[in-house]
Amino acid sequence: MEAVTHQRERLGRFVDLARVYRGWTKGELSTALRRDPTKIIPQSGNPKLDLIAGIAEALDWTIGDVAESVCHDFPSPDDQRAECSFEVMDKAVYEAHRAARWNDMIDLSKTMLSKAETPKQRAIAFNRMAGGYNGLGRYANALRAIQAAITEPGIPDSTRFMLHINLANAHYTLWHLVEAKSIASELISQIGTVDRTERNEKARFAFLRFVRGNSIRRMMSESDERLKTLATNSREDLSSALEMYDELNTEFDEPYYRGLRNVCRGALIEVGAADGEVTPGDAVKRILEGLDEVVDPSRVTPDIELESWGWWAIFGCNIALRHLSGDDMHRHMAVFTNKAIEIGECLGNWSMRERAFTLEHFRRQQADIQGVSQEPWPLDDEDIRVITGTMGRFPAFRDVGWQILQNAQVLESE
Repeated sequence: MEAVTHQRERLGRFVDLARVYRGWTKGELSTALRRDPTKIIPQSGNPKLDLIAGIAEALDWTIGDVAESVCHDFPSPDDQRAECSFEVMDKAVYEAHRAARWNDMIDLSKTMLSKAETPKQRAIAFNRMAGGYNGLGRYANALRAIQAAITEPGIPDSTRFMLHINLANAHYTLWHLVEAKSIASELISQIGTVDRTERNEKARFAFLRFVRGNSIRRMMSESDERLKTLATNSREDLSSALEMYDELNTEFDEPYYRGLRNVCRGALIEVGAADGEVTPGDAVKRILEGLDEVVDPSRVTPDIELESWGWWAIFGCNIALRHLSGDDMHRHMAVFTNKAIEIGECLGNWSMRERAFTLEHFRRQQADIQGVSQEPWPLDDEDIRVITGTMGRFPAFRDVGWQILQNAQVLESE
Protein backbone atom coordinates (compact mmCIF):
# COMPACT_ATOMS: atom_id res chain seq x y z
CA MET A 1 0.00 0.00 0.00
CA GLU A 2 2.86 2.34 0.84
CA ALA A 3 4.43 1.67 -2.56
CA VAL A 4 1.16 2.63 -4.31
CA THR A 5 1.02 5.87 -2.30
CA HIS A 6 4.60 6.76 -3.28
CA GLN A 7 3.86 5.96 -6.94
CA ARG A 8 0.78 8.20 -6.92
CA GLU A 9 2.76 10.99 -5.26
CA ARG A 10 5.50 10.81 -7.89
CA LEU A 11 2.93 10.83 -10.69
CA GLY A 12 1.15 13.76 -9.05
CA ARG A 13 4.36 15.77 -8.94
CA PHE A 14 4.82 15.30 -12.68
CA VAL A 15 1.24 16.31 -13.38
CA ASP A 16 1.76 19.47 -11.33
CA LEU A 17 5.05 20.18 -13.10
CA ALA A 18 3.32 19.89 -16.48
CA ARG A 19 0.58 22.33 -15.41
CA VAL A 20 3.06 24.90 -14.08
CA TYR A 21 5.41 24.48 -17.06
CA ARG A 22 2.59 25.16 -19.53
CA GLY A 23 0.87 27.79 -17.38
CA TRP A 24 -2.39 25.84 -17.63
CA THR A 25 -5.34 25.73 -15.33
CA LYS A 26 -6.35 22.34 -13.96
CA GLY A 27 -9.14 22.21 -16.51
CA GLU A 28 -6.78 22.95 -19.39
CA LEU A 29 -4.38 20.29 -18.11
CA SER A 30 -7.12 17.66 -17.88
CA THR A 31 -8.23 18.50 -21.42
CA ALA A 32 -4.67 18.15 -22.72
CA LEU A 33 -4.27 14.81 -20.93
CA ARG A 34 -7.78 13.64 -21.96
CA ARG A 35 -8.72 12.86 -18.40
CA ASP A 36 -11.53 13.71 -16.00
CA PRO A 37 -10.08 16.46 -13.74
CA THR A 38 -10.87 14.32 -10.68
CA LYS A 39 -9.33 11.13 -12.09
CA ILE A 40 -6.02 12.19 -13.60
CA ILE A 41 -4.05 10.12 -11.08
CA PRO A 42 -5.22 6.47 -11.15
CA GLN A 43 -5.93 4.82 -7.81
CA SER A 44 -3.43 2.06 -8.59
CA GLY A 45 -0.65 4.58 -9.16
CA ASN A 46 0.15 2.83 -12.45
CA PRO A 47 -0.43 5.25 -15.34
CA LYS A 48 -1.52 4.13 -18.79
CA LEU A 49 0.81 4.80 -21.69
CA ASP A 50 -1.34 7.60 -23.13
CA LEU A 51 -1.08 9.49 -19.82
CA ILE A 52 2.72 9.15 -19.80
CA ALA A 53 2.77 10.31 -23.42
CA GLY A 54 0.56 13.30 -22.59
CA ILE A 55 2.74 14.35 -19.66
CA ALA A 56 5.86 13.97 -21.82
CA GLU A 57 4.30 16.15 -24.53
CA ALA A 58 3.35 18.79 -21.98
CA LEU A 59 6.82 18.83 -20.41
CA ASP A 60 8.78 18.60 -23.69
CA TRP A 61 10.41 15.45 -22.31
CA THR A 62 10.80 12.07 -23.98
CA ILE A 63 8.26 9.40 -23.10
CA GLY A 64 11.05 7.17 -21.86
CA ASP A 65 12.41 9.78 -19.47
CA VAL A 66 8.98 10.44 -17.97
CA ALA A 67 8.22 6.73 -17.64
CA GLU A 68 11.55 6.06 -15.94
CA SER A 69 11.14 8.97 -13.54
CA VAL A 70 7.52 8.19 -12.67
CA CYS A 71 7.66 4.42 -12.48
CA HIS A 72 11.13 3.73 -11.12
CA ASP A 73 12.19 4.36 -7.55
CA PHE A 74 15.55 3.93 -5.89
CA PRO A 75 15.84 0.62 -4.06
CA SER A 76 15.16 0.72 -0.35
CA PRO A 77 18.40 -0.36 1.32
CA ASP A 78 18.14 -3.07 3.95
CA ASP A 79 19.06 -2.19 7.53
CA GLN A 80 22.54 -3.66 7.24
CA ARG A 81 23.28 -1.71 4.07
CA ALA A 82 21.92 1.51 5.55
CA GLU A 83 24.61 1.38 8.26
CA CYS A 84 27.47 0.96 5.80
CA SER A 85 29.84 3.77 4.91
CA PHE A 86 30.39 4.98 1.34
CA GLU A 87 33.78 3.23 1.27
CA VAL A 88 32.31 -0.10 2.42
CA MET A 89 29.60 0.20 -0.21
CA ASP A 90 32.24 0.87 -2.87
CA LYS A 91 34.02 -2.36 -1.91
CA ALA A 92 30.70 -4.20 -2.18
CA VAL A 93 30.23 -2.79 -5.68
CA TYR A 94 33.71 -3.99 -6.61
CA GLU A 95 32.87 -7.50 -5.42
CA ALA A 96 29.60 -7.41 -7.35
CA HIS A 97 31.56 -6.43 -10.46
CA ARG A 98 34.01 -9.30 -10.04
CA ALA A 99 31.09 -11.72 -9.69
CA ALA A 100 29.23 -10.19 -12.70
CA ARG A 101 26.24 -9.37 -10.46
CA TRP A 102 25.27 -6.40 -12.58
CA ASN A 103 21.85 -5.66 -11.06
CA ASP A 104 23.36 -5.74 -7.57
CA MET A 105 26.05 -3.39 -8.79
CA ILE A 106 23.45 -0.90 -10.01
CA ASP A 107 21.40 -1.08 -6.80
CA LEU A 108 24.50 -0.70 -4.64
CA SER A 109 25.64 2.26 -6.74
CA LYS A 110 22.30 4.00 -6.26
CA THR A 111 22.61 3.52 -2.51
CA MET A 112 26.16 4.92 -2.74
CA LEU A 113 24.73 7.92 -4.53
CA SER A 114 22.31 8.57 -1.66
CA LYS A 115 25.23 8.40 0.79
CA ALA A 116 27.65 10.53 -1.24
CA GLU A 117 28.75 13.68 0.55
CA THR A 118 31.11 15.18 -2.02
CA PRO A 119 31.04 15.73 -5.81
CA LYS A 120 33.86 13.17 -6.16
CA GLN A 121 31.82 10.54 -4.32
CA ARG A 122 28.78 11.27 -6.48
CA ALA A 123 30.91 10.97 -9.60
CA ILE A 124 32.32 7.64 -8.39
CA ALA A 125 28.82 6.34 -7.64
CA PHE A 126 27.59 7.31 -11.12
CA ASN A 127 30.64 5.66 -12.67
CA ARG A 128 30.02 2.43 -10.76
CA MET A 129 26.39 2.56 -11.90
CA ALA A 130 27.57 2.90 -15.49
CA GLY A 131 29.67 -0.24 -15.02
CA GLY A 132 26.59 -2.17 -13.95
CA TYR A 133 24.55 -0.95 -16.90
CA ASN A 134 27.43 -1.76 -19.23
CA GLY A 135 27.54 -5.31 -17.88
CA LEU A 136 23.84 -5.72 -18.67
CA GLY A 137 24.39 -4.35 -22.17
CA ARG A 138 22.24 -1.30 -21.40
CA TYR A 139 24.75 1.00 -23.03
CA ALA A 140 22.52 4.08 -23.36
CA ASN A 141 21.92 3.98 -19.59
CA ALA A 142 25.66 3.63 -19.03
CA LEU A 143 26.28 6.66 -21.22
CA ARG A 144 23.78 8.76 -19.27
CA ALA A 145 25.34 7.71 -15.96
CA ILE A 146 28.82 8.72 -17.15
CA GLN A 147 27.48 12.04 -18.42
CA ALA A 148 25.88 12.65 -15.03
CA ALA A 149 29.21 11.91 -13.33
CA ILE A 150 31.07 14.38 -15.54
CA THR A 151 28.66 17.21 -14.70
CA GLU A 152 29.59 17.02 -11.01
CA PRO A 153 31.48 20.24 -10.16
CA GLY A 154 34.90 20.36 -8.58
CA ILE A 155 35.92 16.73 -9.00
CA PRO A 156 39.69 16.04 -9.26
CA ASP A 157 41.23 16.32 -12.71
CA SER A 158 42.37 12.68 -12.59
CA THR A 159 38.82 11.51 -11.87
CA ARG A 160 37.38 13.70 -14.63
CA PHE A 161 39.98 12.40 -17.09
CA MET A 162 39.06 8.80 -16.25
CA LEU A 163 35.38 9.59 -16.73
CA HIS A 164 36.05 11.12 -20.15
CA ILE A 165 37.91 7.95 -21.18
CA ASN A 166 34.82 5.96 -20.21
CA LEU A 167 32.66 8.47 -22.08
CA ALA A 168 34.66 7.98 -25.29
CA ASN A 169 34.28 4.21 -24.99
CA ALA A 170 30.53 4.50 -24.29
CA HIS A 171 30.07 6.53 -27.47
CA TYR A 172 32.17 4.00 -29.42
CA THR A 173 30.03 1.11 -28.17
CA LEU A 174 26.84 2.90 -29.28
CA TRP A 175 28.34 3.71 -32.70
CA HIS A 176 28.57 7.44 -31.97
CA LEU A 177 31.82 7.41 -33.90
CA VAL A 178 32.42 11.14 -34.34
CA GLU A 179 31.90 11.70 -30.61
CA ALA A 180 34.15 8.79 -29.65
CA LYS A 181 36.93 9.90 -32.01
CA SER A 182 36.70 13.55 -30.94
CA ILE A 183 36.80 12.83 -27.20
CA ALA A 184 39.65 10.35 -27.58
CA SER A 185 41.61 12.85 -29.70
CA GLU A 186 41.16 15.59 -27.12
CA LEU A 187 42.32 13.32 -24.30
CA ILE A 188 45.32 12.12 -26.32
CA SER A 189 46.34 15.73 -26.88
CA GLN A 190 46.07 16.37 -23.14
CA ILE A 191 48.36 13.46 -22.32
CA GLY A 192 51.09 14.58 -24.68
CA THR A 193 54.23 12.50 -24.39
CA VAL A 194 53.55 9.40 -22.33
CA ASP A 195 55.92 8.11 -19.70
CA ARG A 196 56.08 4.49 -20.82
CA THR A 197 57.61 3.44 -17.51
CA GLU A 198 54.41 4.40 -15.68
CA ARG A 199 51.81 1.62 -15.99
CA ASN A 200 48.60 3.62 -15.59
CA GLU A 201 49.66 6.34 -18.02
CA LYS A 202 50.65 3.79 -20.63
CA ALA A 203 47.42 1.83 -20.17
CA ARG A 204 45.31 4.99 -20.50
CA PHE A 205 47.14 6.09 -23.63
CA ALA A 206 46.89 2.62 -25.17
CA PHE A 207 43.14 2.48 -24.55
CA LEU A 208 42.56 5.93 -26.04
CA ARG A 209 44.49 4.90 -29.13
CA PHE A 210 42.44 1.69 -29.17
CA VAL A 211 39.14 3.60 -29.05
CA ARG A 212 40.14 6.21 -31.62
CA GLY A 213 41.69 3.66 -33.98
CA ASN A 214 38.63 1.43 -33.87
CA SER A 215 36.26 4.38 -34.24
CA ILE A 216 38.09 5.39 -37.42
CA ARG A 217 38.10 1.75 -38.57
CA ARG A 218 34.31 1.62 -38.18
CA MET A 219 34.05 4.85 -40.18
CA MET A 220 35.51 2.94 -43.15
CA SER A 221 32.04 1.45 -43.67
CA GLU A 222 30.58 4.92 -44.17
CA SER A 223 32.71 6.19 -47.06
CA ASP A 224 34.31 4.36 -49.98
CA GLU A 225 35.97 7.60 -51.13
CA ARG A 226 37.83 8.04 -47.83
CA LEU A 227 38.50 4.34 -47.29
CA LYS A 228 42.29 4.42 -47.70
CA THR A 229 42.71 7.66 -45.75
CA LEU A 230 40.67 6.30 -42.88
CA ALA A 231 42.56 3.01 -43.02
CA THR A 232 45.89 4.84 -42.77
CA ASN A 233 44.74 6.86 -39.77
CA SER A 234 43.27 3.80 -38.10
CA ARG A 235 46.47 1.83 -38.66
CA GLU A 236 48.56 4.46 -36.88
CA ASP A 237 46.42 4.33 -33.75
CA LEU A 238 45.90 0.57 -33.68
CA SER A 239 49.60 -0.15 -34.26
CA SER A 240 50.50 2.15 -31.38
CA ALA A 241 47.92 0.51 -29.12
CA LEU A 242 49.13 -2.96 -30.14
CA GLU A 243 52.73 -2.08 -29.28
CA MET A 244 51.77 -0.70 -25.87
CA TYR A 245 49.51 -3.63 -24.98
CA ASP A 246 52.30 -5.99 -26.00
CA GLU A 247 54.67 -4.18 -23.63
CA LEU A 248 52.09 -4.14 -20.82
CA ASN A 249 51.36 -7.84 -21.23
CA THR A 250 55.07 -8.72 -21.28
CA GLU A 251 55.57 -6.84 -18.03
CA PHE A 252 52.34 -7.70 -16.17
CA ASP A 253 50.96 -10.82 -17.94
CA GLU A 254 47.27 -9.90 -17.62
CA PRO A 255 44.39 -11.34 -19.71
CA TYR A 256 42.92 -7.84 -20.14
CA TYR A 257 46.02 -6.65 -21.98
CA ARG A 258 46.21 -9.84 -24.06
CA GLY A 259 42.56 -9.51 -25.04
CA LEU A 260 42.88 -5.90 -26.23
CA ARG A 261 46.17 -6.71 -27.96
CA ASN A 262 44.43 -9.49 -29.88
CA VAL A 263 41.58 -7.17 -30.90
CA CYS A 264 44.18 -4.76 -32.30
CA ARG A 265 45.81 -7.60 -34.25
CA GLY A 266 42.52 -8.58 -35.84
CA ALA A 267 41.45 -5.00 -36.54
CA LEU A 268 44.76 -4.36 -38.32
CA ILE A 269 44.00 -7.27 -40.68
CA GLU A 270 40.74 -5.54 -41.68
CA VAL A 271 42.61 -2.25 -42.09
CA GLY A 272 45.30 -3.99 -44.15
CA ALA A 273 42.69 -5.31 -46.58
CA ALA A 274 41.23 -1.81 -46.89
CA ASP A 275 44.50 -0.01 -47.66
CA GLY A 276 45.93 -2.76 -49.87
CA GLU A 277 48.67 -3.99 -47.56
CA VAL A 278 47.21 -7.50 -47.84
CA THR A 279 44.87 -8.98 -50.40
CA PRO A 280 41.29 -9.67 -49.29
CA GLY A 281 41.90 -13.38 -49.82
CA ASP A 282 44.97 -13.40 -47.58
CA ALA A 283 43.14 -11.30 -44.98
CA VAL A 284 40.25 -13.77 -44.86
CA LYS A 285 42.73 -16.65 -44.61
CA ARG A 286 44.48 -15.03 -41.64
CA ILE A 287 41.14 -14.47 -39.87
CA LEU A 288 40.12 -18.10 -40.44
CA GLU A 289 43.47 -19.34 -39.12
CA GLY A 290 43.03 -17.20 -36.02
CA LEU A 291 39.54 -18.54 -35.39
CA ASP A 292 40.96 -22.06 -35.26
CA GLU A 293 41.80 -21.06 -31.67
CA VAL A 294 38.09 -21.01 -30.80
CA VAL A 295 36.59 -24.04 -32.50
CA ASP A 296 34.89 -24.71 -29.16
CA PRO A 297 34.31 -21.33 -27.44
CA SER A 298 33.25 -22.99 -24.19
CA ARG A 299 36.85 -24.19 -23.72
CA VAL A 300 38.40 -20.73 -24.06
CA THR A 301 39.12 -18.69 -20.94
CA PRO A 302 39.15 -16.01 -19.71
CA ASP A 303 36.18 -14.15 -21.20
CA ILE A 304 38.20 -11.14 -22.38
CA GLU A 305 40.33 -13.38 -24.60
CA LEU A 306 37.30 -15.23 -25.98
CA GLU A 307 35.66 -11.86 -26.71
CA SER A 308 38.69 -10.78 -28.70
CA TRP A 309 38.24 -13.76 -31.02
CA GLY A 310 34.58 -12.86 -31.42
CA TRP A 311 35.69 -9.51 -32.77
CA TRP A 312 38.01 -11.30 -35.17
CA ALA A 313 34.90 -12.95 -36.61
CA ILE A 314 33.30 -9.52 -37.00
CA PHE A 315 36.44 -8.21 -38.73
CA GLY A 316 36.22 -11.19 -41.09
CA CYS A 317 32.60 -10.26 -41.87
CA ASN A 318 33.64 -6.70 -42.67
CA ILE A 319 36.44 -7.87 -44.99
CA ALA A 320 34.18 -10.31 -46.83
CA LEU A 321 31.33 -7.83 -47.19
CA ARG A 322 33.61 -5.01 -48.36
CA HIS A 323 35.98 -6.87 -50.68
CA LEU A 324 34.50 -10.20 -51.78
CA SER A 325 31.51 -10.97 -53.97
CA GLY A 326 29.24 -13.76 -55.06
CA ASP A 327 29.42 -17.20 -53.50
CA ASP A 328 32.85 -16.44 -52.03
CA MET A 329 31.44 -13.56 -49.99
CA HIS A 330 28.37 -15.45 -48.84
CA ARG A 331 30.29 -18.58 -47.87
CA HIS A 332 32.84 -16.74 -45.74
CA MET A 333 30.32 -14.37 -44.19
CA ALA A 334 28.13 -17.27 -43.13
CA VAL A 335 31.11 -18.81 -41.31
CA PHE A 336 32.06 -15.54 -39.64
CA THR A 337 28.58 -14.50 -38.55
CA ASN A 338 27.88 -17.94 -37.13
CA LYS A 339 31.08 -17.81 -35.08
CA ALA A 340 30.39 -14.27 -33.88
CA ILE A 341 26.85 -15.19 -32.83
CA GLU A 342 28.16 -18.33 -31.09
CA ILE A 343 30.74 -16.37 -29.09
CA GLY A 344 28.32 -13.52 -28.43
CA GLU A 345 25.84 -16.02 -26.98
CA CYS A 346 28.52 -17.71 -24.91
CA LEU A 347 29.51 -14.36 -23.36
CA GLY A 348 26.12 -12.63 -23.36
CA ASN A 349 27.82 -9.82 -25.29
CA TRP A 350 25.11 -7.55 -26.72
CA SER A 351 27.48 -5.40 -28.74
CA MET A 352 28.83 -8.44 -30.57
CA ARG A 353 25.32 -9.75 -31.11
CA GLU A 354 24.29 -6.44 -32.69
CA ARG A 355 27.18 -6.58 -35.17
CA ALA A 356 26.65 -10.24 -36.03
CA PHE A 357 22.89 -9.88 -36.61
CA THR A 358 23.36 -6.68 -38.62
CA LEU A 359 26.04 -8.16 -40.86
CA GLU A 360 24.11 -11.40 -41.42
CA HIS A 361 21.08 -9.29 -42.38
CA PHE A 362 23.21 -7.36 -44.90
CA ARG A 363 24.54 -10.63 -46.31
CA ARG A 364 21.01 -11.92 -46.83
CA GLN A 365 19.98 -8.64 -48.45
CA GLN A 366 22.89 -8.94 -50.89
CA ALA A 367 21.93 -12.52 -51.65
CA ASP A 368 18.40 -11.43 -52.55
CA ILE A 369 19.73 -8.64 -54.78
CA GLN A 370 22.12 -11.04 -56.54
CA GLY A 371 19.48 -13.73 -56.96
CA VAL A 372 21.34 -16.20 -54.75
CA SER A 373 19.03 -18.94 -53.48
CA GLN A 374 18.89 -19.22 -49.69
CA GLU A 375 16.66 -20.63 -47.01
CA PRO A 376 14.67 -18.21 -44.82
CA TRP A 377 16.47 -17.21 -41.64
CA PRO A 378 15.20 -19.70 -39.01
CA LEU A 379 14.54 -18.12 -35.61
CA ASP A 380 13.46 -19.89 -32.46
CA ASP A 381 12.17 -18.27 -29.25
CA GLU A 382 15.69 -17.71 -27.93
CA ASP A 383 16.76 -16.00 -31.17
CA ILE A 384 13.73 -13.72 -30.99
CA ARG A 385 14.50 -12.91 -27.36
CA VAL A 386 18.07 -11.95 -28.23
CA ILE A 387 17.07 -9.85 -31.27
CA THR A 388 14.43 -8.06 -29.19
CA GLY A 389 16.97 -7.35 -26.47
CA THR A 390 19.42 -6.05 -29.05
CA MET A 391 16.77 -3.72 -30.48
CA GLY A 392 16.24 -2.26 -27.02
CA ARG A 393 19.94 -1.69 -26.44
CA PHE A 394 20.85 -0.26 -29.86
CA PRO A 395 18.29 2.22 -31.25
CA ALA A 396 20.05 2.20 -34.62
CA PHE A 397 19.47 -1.56 -34.85
CA ARG A 398 15.69 -1.38 -34.45
CA ASP A 399 14.84 -1.05 -38.15
CA VAL A 400 17.17 -3.94 -38.97
CA GLY A 401 15.70 -5.97 -36.12
CA TRP A 402 12.15 -5.48 -37.36
CA GLN A 403 13.17 -6.51 -40.87
CA ILE A 404 14.82 -9.66 -39.54
CA LEU A 405 11.73 -10.60 -37.53
CA GLN A 406 9.35 -9.87 -40.42
CA ASN A 407 11.29 -11.89 -43.00
CA ALA A 408 12.50 -14.81 -40.90
CA GLN A 409 11.03 -18.26 -40.55
CA VAL A 410 9.84 -18.37 -36.95
CA LEU A 411 10.12 -21.86 -35.49
CA GLU A 412 7.26 -22.91 -33.24
CA SER A 413 8.09 -23.98 -29.70
CA GLU A 414 7.52 -27.61 -28.88
